[in-house]
Amino acid sequence: MPAAGKPIKSGSGTGLHAAVDHYLDVLRVERGLAKNTLAAYGRDLAGFIDFCARYDDAAVADVGQLTARHVLSYAVHLGRRRLALRSQSRMLIAVRGLGRFLRAEHLTELDPAAEVTLPRAGRPLPKALSEAEVEALLGAPDPRTPRGCRDAAMIELLYSTGLRVSELVQLRAAEVHPDYLHTLGKGKKARIIPLGQLAQAAIARYVAEARPVLLRGREHPALFVTNRGGPMTRQCFWKLIGDYARAAGIASAVHPHVLRHSFATHLLSHGADLRAVQAMLGHVDISSTQIYTHIGSPALRRLYQKHHPRA
Repeated sequence: MPAAGKPIKSGSGTGLHAAVDHYLDVLRVERGLAKNTLAAYGRDLAGFIDFCARYDDAAVADVGQLTARHVLSYAVHLGRRRLALRSQSRMLIAVRGLGRFLRAEHLTELDPAAEVTLPRAGRPLPKALSEAEVEALLGAPDPRTPRGCRDAAMIELLYSTGLRVSELVQLRAAEVHPDYLHTLGKGKKARIIPLGQLAQAAIARYVAEARPVLLRGREHPALFVTNRGGPMTRQCFWKLIGDYARAAGIASAVHPHVLRHSFATHLLSHGADLRAVQAMLGHVDISSTQIYTHIGSPALRRLYQKHHPRA
């Protein structure tokens, strides 16, 4: 182990294990932390190393590869484990201290933990459905009927894109393209979202078979319409998805935002980059820190096809 306080040379390919050992040694010698406190730091940082080994082992082999993406994904991972907020905060405090140390020692170009904030009480993560529950929900509508065909397309689109329910019901037919769609989110911010093959097929069937029947010769710019020829409403769809969830045998309450959260959770669990998911969701910030990074639609389509369960 390097001597406490002696910097490890930048660009030396230092592993994350060695960097953590050096950081703990500095805490022991220079800050005089108690043995039990050091042991707690060690356990928490070992958990972070284990996560990085599964998420991106390149950062474990060379700490210079560690970035905000790793730390923010770790924060999301802790939230999904539904640990107590105090436990999540303690673990992230340890990682934030390590991040400052790595930057001070010139082992990373930037502090990789600078963008993460501690979880706050009163902001629990929304519940995500399991992939099996999503499949059951998607299979609940009867696509042989016009209404069932419409509802199947709406649920598929909601899960496949992470749209907000307001964006879903306001979606215009002209905004849907063969493999992507345009939408206006909060603050009238436009974004492009890729469409997987199953979403494309569900929309194509609805447009060809069900939408003309529901419109009965009338015209409307909205993609999803009722049998009265008007646009689907948030309230109506909220009730529909709840009814289908009960029919599918899902015990917990299901509302449109649950599918949006499931979209993000499942992409991340399959290894998608946190910032790319953030771009698809249209979030300006994450963990109360503005980290929005624009990613062009070709990159989003490649990420979607690689990581989404129904791409």
